[in-house]
Amino acid sequence: MKTSRLTASLFIFLSIFASWGSSSSIFEVTPTSEDFITCLQSNSINATSISQLIFTPINSSFLPIWQSAISNLRFNTSSTPKPSVIVTPTDETQVRTALLCTKRHGYEMRIRCGGHDFEGLSYMADVPFVMLDLFNMRSIDLNVENRTAWVQGGATLGELYYTISQTTDTLYFPAGICSTVGVGGFLSGGGYGNLVRKYGLGADNVLDARFMDVNGRILDRKSMGEDLFWAIRGGGASSFGIVLAWKLRLVPVPERVTLFMQSITLEQGATDVYYKYQYVLPKFDRDLLIRVQINSENIGNTTKKTIRILFHGIYQGSIDTLLPLLDQSFPELNVTREICQEVRMVQTTLQFGGFTTSTPVEVLANRSAAAHLSYKTKSDYVRTPIPKSGLRKIWRKMFESDKSEFLVMYTFGGKMEEYSDTALPYPHRAGVLYQVFKSVSLLDQASDTTPTSLRRIAWIRSLDKTLEPYVSSNPREAYSNYNDLDLGVGSGSYEEASVWGERYWKRDNFKKLIRIKAKVDPENFFRHPQSIPVFSAPLADI
Repeated sequence: MKTSRLTASLFIFLSIFASWGSSSSIFEVTPTSEDFITCLQSNSINATSISQLIFTPINSSFLPIWQSAISNLRFNTSSTPKPSVIVTPTDETQVRTALLCTKRHGYEMRIRCGGHDFEGLSYMADVPFVMLDLFNMRSIDLNVENRTAWVQGGATLGELYYTISQTTDTLYFPAGICSTVGVGGFLSGGGYGNLVRKYGLGADNVLDARFMDVNGRILDRKSMGEDLFWAIRGGGASSFGIVLAWKLRLVPVPERVTLFMQSITLEQGATDVYYKYQYVLPKFDRDLLIRVQINSENIGNTTKKTIRILFHGIYQGSIDTLLPLLDQSFPELNVTREICQEVRMVQTTLQFGGFTTSTPVEVLANRSAAAHLSYKTKSDYVRTPIPKSGLRKIWRKMFESDKSEFLVMYTFGGKMEEYSDTALPYPHRAGVLYQVFKSVSLLDQASDTTPTSLRRIAWIRSLDKTLEPYVSSNPREAYSNYNDLDLGVGSGSYEEASVWGERYWKRDNFKKLIRIKAKVDPENFFRHPQSIPVFSAPLADI
């Protein structure tokens, strides 16, 4: 973020801080006749300007704004509990005013960046709440010479990729493939993508942050301290405060990289190929990543089913370098020159995101371009190759589905092997062969309570049982960015919270997050059903 902009923001922020600080009672949550909106207006530099950024259910724009970033249509219903007020700030002082007025009037707060949280926790709650939507705060300032970028919390991954692509083809950021995912939510859960084997997580490449704590103070890495800086990069930043902007390290990439797709069915030997994939790819040259997509389908026009496995690869190098490597270590995949293409790095994001490599890159900056779906998802991590007998059990389980299921495996290894479980809150590192993403689509259903929807959701839960012998255990790991309320929501005690918390973060990290939370937000203002909990008594060592 440019120095002049930061200086101006800081000057305005200090001016507002002085006016708020003139009366200490302003921070107290006490009954008052002054309503939330009047609080915002009376404590803003420009009451007219702030009024244009506030929406209540009586405003015609309220519902469209609330719906605009809901990626899971399962929650876009009339019965979904909606915010009392939506605030769409354009600068940091407005964020601070919204935060303090929310506290003063006894609301809870939900913070939305991209709206891709799988359980809708950033835009729905069963209590009166204010939704802070950061979509107006999405500036991106690149410094190509220093290989860094300041990115505001409301920007999307697609906007970041597009901005980089307009300046250079030899730098990128190691983040995910879905262009409408918010940078803030992505990084606060750790964040993996097509460069994970080469450069680690997105959160591994965060250098600094501008962070607003529960008292409205703006902190950077130095002033917040290394513990809090550790926590917000993988431990769920919305449990601790509001990330206003992130300073990112951009990583070098070739001017041209190689893409390929190879599709194989059971009849073509998919089981054998997948079995070998588990042994070869996690230990392969870290310049290669393969995403594996698995689904069931009918064979031709018959009612007989098969399994189709799509190997979608990206290699940080040329076709001429890739082919000999695969021929030597993984000839069974049968990757030929005809199915490969050399493209710019930004074009790989297009293809992995569901577009073609010839699609204009501007689509990445279009927040409405991505398809909105309806789904239920779960996640797992595989640390030991699944035997062929286990794979066949999984295929049989998939045959019980109605072809609404979708499994995605992301190869790990490489750079991820260099990190301990505690380097960041995200613990799924050394020893993980690949991550498993499981989903069923509900898009063709009127709601998630139709008989068909309920049957599909029951199926994906039963798939969890089938996978249990073959995935990580003690704890069975899950990805916090793929939040899953099936894992539990209780936080009355450590024993209760650990049921889901240790699956996301493992014990040591979860306990550390709880200790940090107790220091920075002891009243537990920033909360949701799976936020880092605060306990009345100090957390005892276990």
